[in-house]
Amino acid sequence: MGAGSEELVLATSQDKSASDWSPDGRFVLYRSPGSAATGFDIWALPITGANASPEGRSHQEITGERKPIPVVQTKSEERDGQFSPDGNWIAYQSNESGRVEIVVQSFPGPGGKLLVSTNGGAQVRWRSDGKELFYIALDGQLMSVPIRLTNSQTIEAGTPVALFATNIGGAVQRSPHYVVSADGKRFLMDPIVTETGNSPITVILNWKPKQ
Repeated sequence: MGAGSEELVLATSQDKSASDWSPDGRFVLYRSPGSAATGFDIWALPITGANASPEGRSHQEITGERKPIPVVQTKSEERDGQFSPDGNWIAYQSNESGRVEIVVQSFPGPGGKLLVSTNGGAQVRWRSDGKELFYIALDGQLMSVPIRLTNSQTIEAGTPVALFATNIGGAVQRSPHYVVSADGKRFLMDPIVTETGNSPITVILNWKPKQ
């Protein structure tokens, strides 16, 4: 299978970092500073056609030219936005509370917004069926949260449960240091290597969450 040619989709003077692509292929989430007052925010860039203001519209209804949409724009810093499998929600990390936490809100909005983590967290990831979220707690534990998406405007989250300790150098990173298999049972991580020479890849199997 060959590769296509590169295409410039957005050129601005601000720093930008893409974090996810919507399941329907229509939007790319990225973080970029909106202004000096807001810091880094989460934006969506329409790829197949694009849009005017998303207020009150579903992403199926947004049309127009390719123009970035502010999705989460506050005085705090938001980053690492991740689409839910149905594309109706995004999970991301925010320090709006004074500590980095995991938040889920509807996309493109307006709609529900929910704090998911309880004692801080970063590097959020969805299970492929949308029924579970994973994130790294501030103490380095990989956390699991059951999620119930009742409809496109309502979300419920259970109590976070610690699965196991990671060794990725802390929760808050410039880029994610792990990925989750579609069934949520296997994790590929980029750990810190302290010993010299070649180090083996460790796969954790048959682990049980802490009670």
